[in-house]
Amino acid sequence: MSKPTPLSGFPEFLPDQRFVELHILDRLRRVFELHGFAPVETRSVEPLDQLLRKGETSKEVYVLRRLQAGDEGGDAGIGLHFDLTVPFARYVLENAGRLEFPFRRYQIQKVWRGERPQEGRFREFTQADIDIVGRDTLGFHHDIEVARVMAEALASLSELVPAMRLQVNNRKLIQGFYAGIGATDVDAVMRVIDKIDKVPAEVVAKMLVDEAGLDDEQAQRCLQLAEIRSTDTSFVERVRALGVSNEQLEGGLEELAAVVDGCASVTSDRFTVEADLRIARGLDYYTGTVFETVMAGFDGLGSICSGGRYDSLASDGRTTYPGVGISLGVSRMLVPLLGRGVLDASRSVPSAVLVALPDEDSRAACDQIAQQLRKNGIPAEVAASAQKFGKQIRYAERRGIPYVWFPAADGSHQVKDIRSGEQADADPASWRPAAEDLAPTVTAQHSNTSPAS
Repeated sequence: MSKPTPLSGFPEFLPDQRFVELHILDRLRRVFELHGFAPVETRSVEPLDQLLRKGETSKEVYVLRRLQAGDEGGDAGIGLHFDLTVPFARYVLENAGRLEFPFRRYQIQKVWRGERPQEGRFREFTQADIDIVGRDTLGFHHDIEVARVMAEALASLSELVPAMRLQVNNRKLIQGFYAGIGATDVDAVMRVIDKIDKVPAEVVAKMLVDEAGLDDEQAQRCLQLAEIRSTDTSFVERVRALGVSNEQLEGGLEELAAVVDGCASVTSDRFTVEADLRIARGLDYYTGTVFETVMAGFDGLGSICSGGRYDSLASDGRTTYPGVGISLGVSRMLVPLLGRGVLDASRSVPSAVLVALPDEDSRAACDQIAQQLRKNGIPAEVAASAQKFGKQIRYAERRGIPYVWFPAADGSHQVKDIRSGEQADADPASWRPAAEDLAPTVTAQHSNTSPAS
């Protein structure tokens, strides 16, 4: 068999990298569960009519086809989900009678998109979503809660990942402002403003005139609004100083101020929450709070964590299920960090101890020693072959295993810390390594860069 060619856009991790990913996921899960979010995993496939109900996503969907199916059944009418929102909406509808609302869930799962692979964009990747969904109504305080929970989750990674900034805006605020200046197609204005990080301001101004029907003065006022950013509620007066009056605008200002205030205690020099009035989120189902998150030094990735309020996640024709949620692109954040050597694990195996093997006749006794260590919660393995002890030590060293156990027939065992060279008598029933050696640890190599401005 010839050497296989890697598939672009389908990242795979070596064991030490997988330890890093699991460590990150465990931290996220802990924060989500501390706030009462329940775990959910949905199936990988959904009917195509659901996946394609918004036509612009059709190019992203991988369709399932059976190789041995006849002409009549080649296309099963299902595809792999490209996000976790569509399957979650279906899940809520199917299980509404068995769920308690507001329903709080987190979901960490693979998704698939048929797009051109590049840094931070893959064809198969992991997302971590949290959502709170109500039945018919959902209080605004849940917007604050979701923002704070994800802020706490990201802040829990602050010593490992580069500094982050959670950018928050409100669709009511910007829609009310655009309506207040006389825009006749508010959605078109939002779609253009959503491109402001990708094209120069003068190009955006021209697009506002050509595509959204604004005049030059209206376009400039939209750009003035988009320039407003602050880590406190001072943005409120700055918006009002622009002289636009609109009831929806006022409601959006109050809601955005509440979110920023609600997250204030989570902020630090490595994690900030900022009102950013450029953020529009082009998807048309957002109706209130919207989120995006950037990572210092990785501007090309764009937002690694985004979401918002949607007043109609799902509906069965009688009942509507509004929600608010936010999704972290775990692979988008993690793969570039691993690729650039920012994150690493202390070893590529879980084993803390290698039990040396004097000879093959001793294997059963060595297995018993390893099993006793495991009963005490210490990951251990027995050497693969009875080589000279020096070779067994080098084997442990190559794999990052910190301790080698030397058994003795009379029970006078010894254990060696191969990093320091220290060796001492030890009893497998009572010996314990240093706490930091029980499992691989994750280390970070990055500067103390403040959140990108």
